[in-house]
Amino acid sequence: MALPLSRGAIVRTAPFALFMIMLFARGNLPDNALPIDPRWIYGMTVLLVGGVMAWLWREYGELYRQNLPTLKETALAMVVGVAVFVVWINLDMKPFRIGMATATFIPLNEQGQLQWPLIIVRWIGAALLVPVMEELFWRSFLMRWIDRQQFETLRPQQVTMKAIVLSTFVFTLAHTLWLAAIIAGLAYAWLFVRTGKLWVPIIAHAVTNGVLGLWVVKTGNWGFW
Repeated sequence: MALPLSRGAIVRTAPFALFMIMLFARGNLPDNALPIDPRWIYGMTVLLVGGVMAWLWREYGELYRQNLPTLKETALAMVVGVAVFVVWINLDMKPFRIGMATATFIPLNEQGQLQWPLIIVRWIGAALLVPVMEELFWRSFLMRWIDRQQFETLRPQQVTMKAIVLSTFVFTLAHTLWLAAIIAGLAYAWLFVRTGKLWVPIIAHAVTNGVLGLWVVKTGNWGFW
């Protein structure tokens, strides 16, 4: 019997699914359920998901060297990434928020001092791992799969507006700031469709998350983490 998803779909879905399971576990474990600080579950998540992606790396054809962006495309990605960051922190208000994050990451000790090992692990995960993992799932897989189950045969420039809207809608469901998520999802999708290179939205996503992480540490707005 044929699998419901192709091999290409599975290798792009598995890291994301593992990350979400670990995120759910971190946000819902009762106090003192583990003999370690539960914040280090995020570090375990980075290692596990990163290891899975490294193992599967050869199967991500859109990330091969020949698909690297030009300097102009990189600059565009960075501008979009910063713009999404600005939008994200300015749309944190009740009408544009659904619920609250269940796994907020606060890297402070009992005296309120910053714990830099936790900060570094969190930043690496958010700025380096998550952009690759999420763009492989949301843009490379889901957005194209909505249009064609053999999604790897569909060029990004052929993606329909229906696929962009539906994939962005699902992307929004994974975030508490729904309006900011819509704007971010559409921005990253536009970059992928415009350039045909997944590295471009990955860079934009990385810039957004990286700058956001620096801002969070500087301002102490831990709700964004």
